[in-house]
Amino acid sequence: MIKKNIPHVFTSLNLLSGLVAILMVMSDRLIEAVFFVFLGIFFDFFDGFFARLFKVEGEFGKELDSLADMVTSGIVPGLIMYQLLLYATQEKWFGQLSCDIGNWESFKETNLFFLPFIGLIIPLASAYRLANFNIDERQSDSFIGLPTPAFALFIVSLPLILNYSDNQFFIDLIHNNYVLVGITLLGSYLLNADMSLFSLKFKNYTWSENKIKYLFLIAALVLLFVFKTVAIPLVIILYVLISLIENIMQKKIRLFNFK
Repeated sequence: MIKKNIPHVFTSLNLLSGLVAILMVMSDRLIEAVFFVFLGIFFDFFDGFFARLFKVEGEFGKELDSLADMVTSGIVPGLIMYQLLLYATQEKWFGQLSCDIGNWESFKETNLFFLPFIGLIIPLASAYRLANFNIDERQSDSFIGLPTPAFALFIVSLPLILNYSDNQFFIDLIHNNYVLVGITLLGSYLLNADMSLFSLKFKNYTWSENKIKYLFLIAALVLLFVFKTVAIPLVIILYVLISLIENIMQKKIRLFNFK
């Protein structure tokens, strides 16, 4: 009985982390919100790990996991993007402006008052992706579309880059509201794209069956060592690119075998 509920405890901790992250965003404390998103994704990994370990995977756990992911990896990234767009449209950043959610007075300073709301497309796209994931039987060994935690990591890395990176090129990109809109729209599309992306779940640890995963993990570690916080979005981009290359190669192999 205890083993059966261990994964649910971790899922609940994921949900709790997401709720605290929402409170942090609403208080304009984005870095603290980012920390709780990372914590939630950590719990999200281990709820699935323990469910597989104890062989207690079930429909209830799947639904609870999706609800928790919706908060931590859907709503919170959307609110963070809302705040980043609000900063960008007013050209004022951390420590220069209080941008509490719902502060309508701050909108009067710009003609682009509607732009921050585009960030809320992220929770909508995440909800659709998570609902589809639960009924799509093709996603047992791989993902169809970008996983919500992966896109969440991309979004929450942006405040970290602004605060801890000295790479002016990436900082300038994040200061550009149209770049932020582009990230929002492209990422929301990728969440629901009919595109296969490899999973990092290991059924065994042989090189022959997992070389793509091992190469990706090695490249990710190198990027993190060299670029630090800037590496996080680069790792997500690399993940998508490797998956696309793998899909193209598999199509060519199938075409060759057919001939």
